[in-house]
Amino acid sequence: QVQLVESGGGSVQAGGSLRLSCAAFGYSYSGYCMGWFRQAPGKEREGVARIASDGTTRYADSVKGRFPISQDNAKNTVYLQMNSLKPEDAAMYYCAADYRRDYCYRGGIQGADFAYWGQGTQVTVSS
Repeated sequence: QVQLVESGGGSVQAGGSLRLSCAAFGYSYSGYCMGWFRQAPGKEREGVARIASDGTTRYADSVKGRFPISQDNAKNTVYLQMNSLKPEDAAMYYCAADYRRDYCYRGGIQGADFAYWGQGTQVTVSS
């Protein structure tokens, strides 16, 4: 099965940038559906970004234009580039993967569509 290991979280000032990385081990996730989620204290898990094997992407309205998702297949790694960070972006960020590729074209980014999850990486944003 795919094992996902995340890195790149930290503390930044509002307006700053971070790049989150998620490396896959055990199997290549080429052809998989990949996603990024976040969860803040007292809030439900929120889908942030999703990318399919053909490059089709979907973003939450709150991050569209700020948080592009990308993959490097040679490194078996998916990225979330977070720009113009706001205090409301502070959360634990998780990457996720699923082999059921058709799920990557549904409306919305749903956690229930993903079978494999990383451990999460913390992002804090000061104002």
